[in-house]
Order: sequence, then C-alpha cells, then structure tokens
Amino acid sequence: MASNPLDFLKAIQGLQRNMGDMEEKLREVRVTGNAGGDMVEVVLNGHLEVVDLRISPDVIDRQEREMLEDLVRAAFTDAVAKVKEHLRGEFSSVLGGMPLPPGLFGA
Repeated sequence: MASNPLDFLKAIQGLQRNMGDMEEKLREVRVTGNAGGDMVEVVLNGHLEVVDLRISPDVIDRQEREMLEDLVRAAFTDAVAKVKEHLRGEFSSVLGGMPLPPGLFGA
C-alpha cells in the first residue's frame, strides 16, 4: 500500500514547526545546579548553555571570584559545545548523512 507523498511532506512540515516551537521552549527553560551547600550555583537553559554562574565569596578570594566564574563558565560552555558536536556527528552517521533538523544540538 503506497503512501501519498504530499501527506509525507505535510507531516515533515508539521514536524519542523513543532521543532521550532520546542527550540523556543528550550531556550526559556532554566535549571539550577548547586554544589557545596549552595556555595557554587550554575544555571542552564534547555540548550545546556550557561545562563548564570555564582561562586560564594566564602570559597575564594573576593578579587578572584569574577575571573574564576568567567573561567568556569567558559570551560563549561566549551565542553557543552564539544558534546553537541559529537552528538551531531553520531546522529548524522545514524541518519546516513541526512541533515539534522535545524536547531537540533545547536546545529
């Protein structure tokens, strides 16, 4: 039994719309991780991007706090970018080289 190619294209267009909606929702998600009795706090969005990072002044020298927060934020962002790139490669090979939907894993 053959499927109607137009129905298939409509289904793909619907999926693309849904993916776009999901992208927006993920950007608005905020999740906070804590360590050391809340002495370190990281806030991520649904794309695993660091939105905020706070380190308690009780943990380190006050003059170095901002620099340390920037370094941790940058290292975390770099690690997430590498994970996303790895996942894009894995999914692309699974899909036989087909392009991934826009926005999937930051693509």
